[in-house]
Amino acid sequence: MGRGCSVAAASLLLLGLGLGLVAGEPVQYKDCGSESGKLLIVDISPCPSLPCKLIKEKTYGVNVTFVSLTESISSKAEVRGILAGVPIPFTLPNDDGCQSGIRCPIRKNQKSNYINTLLIKSMYPSIKLEVEWMLKDDKGKNIFCWIIPVAISS
Repeated sequence: MGRGCSVAAASLLLLGLGLGLVAGEPVQYKDCGSESGKLLIVDISPCPSLPCKLIKEKTYGVNVTFVSLTESISSKAEVRGILAGVPIPFTLPNDDGCQSGIRCPIRKNQKSNYINTLLIKSMYPSIKLEVEWMLKDDKGKNIFCWIIPVAISS
Protein backbone atom coordinates (compact mmCIF):
# COMPACT_ATOMS: atom_id res chain seq x y z
CA MET A 1 0.00 0.00 0.00
CA GLY A 2 1.48 3.40 -1.00
CA ARG A 3 1.97 6.30 1.38
CA GLY A 4 -1.00 8.18 -0.10
CA CYS A 5 -3.30 5.18 0.36
CA SER A 6 -2.18 4.59 3.94
CA VAL A 7 -2.65 8.28 4.80
CA ALA A 8 -6.11 8.22 3.23
CA ALA A 9 -6.99 5.00 5.08
CA ALA A 10 -5.75 6.48 8.37
CA SER A 11 -7.76 9.66 7.74
CA LEU A 12 -10.92 7.64 7.04
CA LEU A 13 -10.35 5.55 10.17
CA LEU A 14 -9.88 8.71 12.26
CA LEU A 15 -12.97 10.24 10.70
CA GLY A 16 -14.99 7.11 11.44
CA LEU A 17 -13.76 6.97 15.01
CA GLY A 18 -14.39 10.67 15.43
CA LEU A 19 -17.92 10.45 14.13
CA GLY A 20 -18.53 7.70 16.67
CA LEU A 21 -17.33 10.05 19.41
CA VAL A 22 -19.18 13.06 18.11
CA ALA A 23 -22.80 12.24 17.51
CA GLY A 24 -24.45 15.06 19.43
CA GLU A 25 -26.43 18.05 18.32
CA PRO A 26 -24.73 21.10 16.82
CA VAL A 27 -24.22 23.86 19.39
CA GLN A 28 -24.81 27.58 19.05
CA TYR A 29 -21.36 29.18 18.95
CA LYS A 30 -19.96 32.66 18.61
CA ASP A 31 -17.43 33.18 15.82
CA CYS A 32 -14.41 34.78 17.47
CA GLY A 33 -12.38 35.67 14.41
CA SER A 34 -12.44 33.12 11.58
CA GLU A 35 -10.08 34.85 9.13
CA SER A 36 -9.18 32.28 6.49
CA GLY A 37 -12.18 29.97 6.73
CA LYS A 38 -15.93 29.83 7.26
CA LEU A 39 -17.52 27.86 10.10
CA LEU A 40 -20.52 25.73 9.17
CA ILE A 41 -21.22 23.47 12.19
CA VAL A 42 -19.75 23.03 15.67
CA ASP A 43 -20.78 19.77 17.31
CA ILE A 44 -19.76 18.90 20.89
CA SER A 45 -20.64 15.48 22.29
CA PRO A 46 -22.20 15.20 24.71
CA CYS A 47 -23.54 18.74 24.99
CA PRO A 48 -27.33 18.78 24.67
CA SER A 49 -27.63 22.44 25.75
CA LEU A 50 -25.57 25.52 26.59
CA PRO A 51 -23.68 26.06 28.71
CA CYS A 52 -22.09 22.67 28.02
CA LYS A 53 -21.86 20.77 31.28
CA LEU A 54 -18.35 19.29 31.38
CA ILE A 55 -17.68 16.68 34.04
CA LYS A 56 -14.14 16.21 35.36
CA GLU A 57 -12.33 13.06 34.20
CA LYS A 58 -14.58 12.77 31.13
CA THR A 59 -13.58 13.23 27.51
CA TYR A 60 -15.70 15.26 25.08
CA GLY A 61 -15.76 14.92 21.33
CA VAL A 62 -15.50 17.92 19.01
CA ASN A 63 -16.45 17.88 15.32
CA VAL A 64 -16.21 21.15 13.40
CA THR A 65 -17.36 21.43 9.79
CA PHE A 66 -15.79 24.34 7.93
CA VAL A 67 -14.74 25.61 4.52
CA SER A 68 -11.19 26.89 4.07
CA LEU A 69 -10.86 30.21 2.25
CA THR A 70 -7.12 29.73 1.75
CA GLU A 71 -4.49 27.14 0.86
CA SER A 72 -2.43 25.81 3.77
CA ILE A 73 0.17 23.08 4.04
CA SER A 74 -0.51 22.58 7.75
CA SER A 75 -2.91 23.51 10.54
CA LYS A 76 -2.60 23.72 14.30
CA ALA A 77 -5.34 23.83 16.94
CA GLU A 78 -5.31 25.94 20.09
CA VAL A 79 -7.86 25.74 22.90
CA ARG A 80 -8.25 28.17 25.78
CA GLY A 81 -10.56 28.74 28.65
CA ILE A 82 -11.49 32.40 29.02
CA LEU A 83 -12.03 33.36 32.64
CA ALA A 84 -12.69 37.02 33.48
CA GLY A 85 -11.13 37.94 30.13
CA VAL A 86 -7.92 35.98 30.83
CA PRO A 87 -7.04 33.14 28.40
CA ILE A 88 -5.90 29.87 30.06
CA PRO A 89 -4.49 27.21 27.67
CA PHE A 90 -6.07 23.73 27.59
CA THR A 91 -3.94 20.79 26.44
CA LEU A 92 -5.10 18.77 23.45
CA PRO A 93 -4.06 15.15 22.87
CA ASN A 94 -3.11 16.21 19.34
CA ASP A 95 -2.96 19.81 18.10
CA ASP A 96 -2.12 18.88 14.47
CA GLY A 97 -5.23 19.51 12.37
CA CYS A 98 -3.79 17.35 9.58
CA GLN A 99 -3.98 14.39 11.97
CA SER A 100 -7.47 15.34 13.15
CA GLY A 101 -9.67 14.49 10.18
CA ILE A 102 -8.46 17.24 7.82
CA ARG A 103 -6.93 16.27 4.48
CA CYS A 104 -3.71 18.25 4.02
CA PRO A 105 -2.57 20.22 2.23
CA ILE A 106 -5.74 22.21 2.72
CA ARG A 107 -7.15 23.59 -0.53
CA LYS A 108 -9.07 26.81 -0.99
CA ASN A 109 -12.86 26.21 -0.81
CA GLN A 110 -12.24 22.72 0.65
CA LYS A 111 -14.98 21.55 3.02
CA SER A 112 -13.49 19.66 5.96
CA ASN A 113 -14.29 18.13 9.32
CA TYR A 114 -11.89 18.80 12.16
CA ILE A 115 -12.27 16.07 14.80
CA ASN A 116 -10.66 16.04 18.24
CA THR A 117 -11.32 15.35 21.91
CA LEU A 118 -10.89 17.31 25.11
CA LEU A 119 -10.29 15.65 28.47
CA ILE A 120 -11.59 17.64 31.44
CA LYS A 121 -8.85 17.08 34.00
CA SER A 122 -9.59 16.59 37.69
CA MET A 123 -7.27 19.49 38.51
CA TYR A 124 -9.53 21.96 36.66
CA PRO A 125 -11.62 24.03 39.07
CA SER A 126 -15.41 23.68 39.12
CA ILE A 127 -16.29 26.92 37.38
CA LYS A 128 -18.26 28.56 34.58
CA LEU A 129 -16.16 29.98 31.74
CA GLU A 130 -16.00 30.20 27.97
CA VAL A 131 -14.00 27.84 25.76
CA GLU A 132 -12.31 29.29 22.70
CA TRP A 133 -11.15 26.83 20.02
CA MET A 134 -9.03 27.93 17.07
CA LEU A 135 -7.51 26.20 14.07
CA LYS A 136 -4.63 28.16 12.55
CA ASP A 137 -3.29 27.91 9.01
CA ASP A 138 0.41 27.81 8.11
CA LYS A 139 0.55 31.64 8.23
CA GLY A 140 -0.85 31.74 11.79
CA LYS A 141 -4.29 33.05 10.74
CA ASN A 142 -7.46 31.51 12.15
CA ILE A 143 -9.10 29.13 9.71
CA PHE A 144 -11.80 29.04 12.35
CA CYS A 145 -12.33 30.38 15.84
CA TRP A 146 -15.41 29.64 17.94
CA ILE A 147 -16.37 30.21 21.52
CA ILE A 148 -19.04 28.60 23.72
CA PRO A 149 -20.01 28.84 27.40
CA VAL A 150 -19.23 25.80 29.58
CA ALA A 151 -19.65 24.79 33.22
CA ILE A 152 -17.01 22.44 34.66
CA SER A 153 -18.08 20.31 37.63
CA SER A 154 -17.20 17.14 39.54
